[in-house]
Amino acid sequence: MRFWKVAAIGAAVATAGAAAVYAQYRSSVDEPEFTLLMDEGEFQLRRYQPMIVAEVTHTGARRKSLEAGFKRLAAYIFAEDRPGEKIAMTSPVMQDQSEKIAMTAPVMQDGGDGTGTWRTRFVMPAEYTMETLPTPPQDIALEEVPERKIAAIRFSGRGTNDDLREQEAALRRWIASKGLVPSGEAEYAFYDAPMVPPPMRRNEVMIPVG
Repeated sequence: MRFWKVAAIGAAVATAGAAAVYAQYRSSVDEPEFTLLMDEGEFQLRRYQPMIVAEVTHTGARRKSLEAGFKRLAAYIFAEDRPGEKIAMTSPVMQDQSEKIAMTAPVMQDGGDGTGTWRTRFVMPAEYTMETLPTPPQDIALEEVPERKIAAIRFSGRGTNDDLREQEAALRRWIASKGLVPSGEAEYAFYDAPMVPPPMRRNEVMIPVG
C-alpha cells in the first residue's frame, strides 16, 4: 500500500511540474490576434487581423509533410540557411491542402495517411512587414493574409487524420447550425511541440466563413 501511495504522490508532483512547464511554454509564444465573436464551448467564431505567413509545400502523407514543412520553415526563422537575425517562433503551425493540385476525392479516408500536396505555414510576428522580413529561400513563400472571419473547433490529443476528419465534420455541422457559409477550405492548426503530452495539446480545425 505504501508503494502505491508514494507512486501516486510522485505522479501528482510530476504532473504539476509538467503543467507548470507547459504553462510557461505557452505564455512565451505569441499567437495571431483575433476578436472573439462567438464562444460556445469548443466552438468559436473569430475575426483575425491581417497577418503575414511563411509557407512551404510538400507532397506525401499529411503528417510527414507537416514534419518536413515544420523543419524547413524552422530553418528560415532560426536563420540556419540565410544571413541575418532570427525571427521569434509563433503559434500555431498551420496546415492545409494545397490548391495547386485539384482534388478528385476526399483527402482523408478511414485509416488513410492523407496523401496529397500539403501547405505548411508559420505566422510571422506582428512587428514585421513584407519589406522588413528576411528574404526567404526560393522554396519558401511569404504571403499577406487579409482580415478574415474563422470558425474553429478546439480539441486535444495527437491530431491524427481520423481526429481531424471527425472534428471537421463537427465544425461543419456547427457552422450550418449558425447559418454561416464556408468561404474556404479547412485548415489545421497545431499549437504545441511534440514533447507536450497529447491530453495537454491544443489542436484546431479552422474554416473561413463569410
